[in-house]
Amino acid sequence: MEFLRPTSWADAVALKAGTPDARPIAGGTDVMVELNFGKDRAPALLDLTTVGELRQWDMDGEDVRLGAGITYSTVISELGTALPGLALAARTVGSPQIRHRGTVAGNLGSASPAGDAHPPLLAAGAAVEIESIRGVRTIPLSEFFTGVKRNALEPDELIRAIVVPAATGPEEFAKIGTRNAMVIAVSAFALSLHPRDRRVGTGIGSAAPTPRRAPEAERYAAEALDWDAQGPLDGAVAHRFGELVSMAAEPIDDVRGSARYRLHTLAVMARRTLSWAWAAYRRR
Repeated sequence: MEFLRPTSWADAVALKAGTPDARPIAGGTDVMVELNFGKDRAPALLDLTTVGELRQWDMDGEDVRLGAGITYSTVISELGTALPGLALAARTVGSPQIRHRGTVAGNLGSASPAGDAHPPLLAAGAAVEIESIRGVRTIPLSEFFTGVKRNALEPDELIRAIVVPAATGPEEFAKIGTRNAMVIAVSAFALSLHPRDRRVGTGIGSAAPTPRRAPEAERYAAEALDWDAQGPLDGAVAHRFGELVSMAAEPIDDVRGSARYRLHTLAVMARRTLSWAWAAYRRR
């Protein structure tokens, strides 16, 4: 196996163009597991850890631009205010060692339906910035996942950054697992309130072939919530919201849980996160 180590982003893009089968590696928390178990023997590894600009983030207007090398630990320590939903999800990822090494963009590249970063990024309305020697393109995250562990990247493309609208309202994340820590989600759900636009964002994880939103639930909540009076959340609204979220899922039975259980947990998490977010909105 060849090991490619660019010293700049331009070098990385050029190397990927010359070796389209090269597997990008940053934190290695997914790639090395697959290599160790013999699941993926790519002809080359493209080491991105030496590309310093990928480990930076900045504000671009009202958006946060996360370099592809930003780790979960960085999100937790530096972006809890701007991206609270993603920070909540980051705290549930593996151990401290995994959070220190693993990257949000690596999670997207693996495209696992159970990726913890996916639901809050979907709820926030994130987009993926992709580059090759042919140029740069930006894909809404809702269009990035194309199948189980498949994404919209062309063979010569690399993820350069993730562009996430900074939070303008409360964000929540909930996750069900077989234990409390270091666990792959049985199901996960994220919610974002966008009060200025009177909009609700959702993200479903580990309950469909790809991470996905719940558009019908979003539309229903946006219309049913009393944005002006900011009164208490109607229990019937929360209940219907949970039903619509579970209807958007397409789960399977596997070793972590049954499809029926996943649907139930999604409805419960949707009701709870909407209640928590609405209570936080009222306090504001």
